[in-house]
Amino acid sequence: MTTGRLPIDTSYLTRQLRRLLTVPSPTGYTDTVVREVCDELARLDVPFELTRRGAIRAVTEGVSRRPARGIIGHLDTIGCQVKGLKPNGRLELAPIGTWSARFAEGARCTVFSDAGGYRGTILPLLASGHTFDARIDTQPSSWDHVELRVDAFARHDHDLEALGIAVGDFVAVDPQPEFLDNGFIVSRHLDNKAGVAVMLAALEAMRREGVTPPVDVFWLLTITEEVGHGASAVVPAEVAAMVTIDNGTTAPGQNSSEFGVTVAMADQTGPFDYHLTHKLIRLCQDEDIRFQRDIFRHYRSDSASALEAGADVRTALITFGVDSSHGYERIHMHALRSLAELITAYVASSIEISRDARDLASLKGFTTQPMAEAEQDLSRDTEVPEVETG
Repeated sequence: MTTGRLPIDTSYLTRQLRRLLTVPSPTGYTDTVVREVCDELARLDVPFELTRRGAIRAVTEGVSRRPARGIIGHLDTIGCQVKGLKPNGRLELAPIGTWSARFAEGARCTVFSDAGGYRGTILPLLASGHTFDARIDTQPSSWDHVELRVDAFARHDHDLEALGIAVGDFVAVDPQPEFLDNGFIVSRHLDNKAGVAVMLAALEAMRREGVTPPVDVFWLLTITEEVGHGASAVVPAEVAAMVTIDNGTTAPGQNSSEFGVTVAMADQTGPFDYHLTHKLIRLCQDEDIRFQRDIFRHYRSDSASALEAGADVRTALITFGVDSSHGYERIHMHALRSLAELITAYVASSIEISRDARDLASLKGFTTQPMAEAEQDLSRDTEVPEVETG
């Protein structure tokens, strides 16, 4: 059964992204954003359940139970924790996730203490040109060379203790989003709030159009992807193929783009599933969805954590190109819409590997990969170089 791509309500997608960006969710501090997304799933009439820690497993029932499909993204973002209370009344920080202290400098943020939230700013140790002159431009850039200035009376470490601030408190960095009329979106934490908005937009389109997929589709939202183990305990046994939605990297040496879908062929953990990846590419071609391929050498996603946890699933990664990932990120609505369109086409497409419905099976129906040599078309006016025989 194939219905093709569905029309995506980009106004709905934008509203969901705006709403998600307003909810702080550094890894380890995700309860509120989980509740926000569950509220929207309930409004869309999509049943869901939560793991103990709060990963979401929603499902849209299909004609058959197996081989079920999974669409997965993550709710958590990069951030910080308080590493120490300094004698000068400021806070030493430890990053959550992998991101540069350069992008932390100057960021507005909130410290979530047991006593309540405090606003503040992350500053380099030498922050004033009037005091430190040219040294402000020669000081090292690292997490050892930044500190958090709390916007409360705190001149000594005991003042911080009196405020209720303690080692281990979470620090959420403001996203500072801008939605431009030309379709560009600039913000922190588009990784992966934008991916979650894409998933919700695809779900909204399916509900609006009354689409029943051929098999059950699990919509999985993890909460610890940024620290490496997001999908380790959320993938149900019924899922045979799982497509991760996350950011690609538009940077020198990469083939990602801020437009269309970027299909990842491999990341640092190795190649993605040949058959699932090529199915997604064919769907892009058949549905006239712009796409490009890329390989990420310093990148891992929920697919990796699922496989490392022992899930026997085919995995693929489709991405929206992000410029300056884990910094002040920039994306374009064209990529988000294209991803949502591809998801709707994929979940409605026919099952091609029926043996995947069983955990173990015989060789019958097992997949094949092309091995024949490509045939060259020499009918065109092409010069064939002569071979020297010596």
